Amino acid sequence: MEPKASTPPAEGCIETEVVDDHILLIGINRPAKYNGWTPRMFRELAEAYTRLDDEPGLRAGVLHAFGKHFTAGLDLPVVAPYLKRGEKLTPPGLVEPHDFGLPGYRRRQKPMVAAVKGICYTVGIELMLAADIAIAADDCRFRQMEVQRCILPAGGATLRMPERAGVGNAMLHLLTGDEFDSVEALRCNFVQKVVPVAELLDSALDLARTIAAQAPAAVMATRLNVLKAIELGQAAAVADFAPVQKALAASEDAAEGVRAFIEKRPARFTGR
Repeated sequence: MEPKASTPPAEGCIETEVVDDHILLIGINRPAKYNGWTPRMFRELAEAYTRLDDEPGLRAGVLHAFGKHFTAGLDLPVVAPYLKRGEKLTPPGLVEPHDFGLPGYRRRQKPMVAAVKGICYTVGIELMLAADIAIAADDCRFRQMEVQRCILPAGGATLRMPERAGVGNAMLHLLTGDEFDSVEALRCNFVQKVVPVAELLDSALDLARTIAAQAPAAVMATRLNVLKAIELGQAAAVADFAPVQKALAASEDAAEGVRAFIEKRPARFTGR
């Protein structure tokens, strides 16, 4: 599909579009500047992620970009003053797209698929790793190049690169700022699938549709349990098994799941 896009302002913007009633398409829109990130774009991205969680009918998000490239990273001249002051670019009270669980911010509850293409540098990689599943076009050029600008990659690369790829592979790319392709990103488990660029958005949407067809409460509970196991350990995740399972079993969707099993048909979940 071809997503709708307006002519963006000079500082860029984030476009949102609801697809198939349940999927929120979130588009990075500043192609004239290779989708370089500005404070406005960070604020609007957080607002889009918050909308995904707050609208009951939405079940999954897809993060994509307009133009040929996902992003060349931060618009450094614009963002550098914020870095010097230690100022956050995401307003408090919203869902924080890097998904750190920071005090004063909300954590995303619903699943996110990232569809990346062309240049995907620095913050682009970090937003991709903060999503739940990433699909890369076969033309991707990745680079975590903060060390070349005397910046700490504080958007999650130091956390998630070693988690996905091991310390050695993470250090290879973090400490050199080298450029690598989609094949290497797949080898390092930074992305889960590589497709031709012409198929990228449709592939991401197909995946989001499959996720959106499942029981929404079970999808959210499953993703949060995985994150708890990674961040707090196995015991913390296991402690949630019984109470979460009990709550899910009392839902209308759980009853529908049983009926669908008996009747040998796909379940029709309502989110209740």
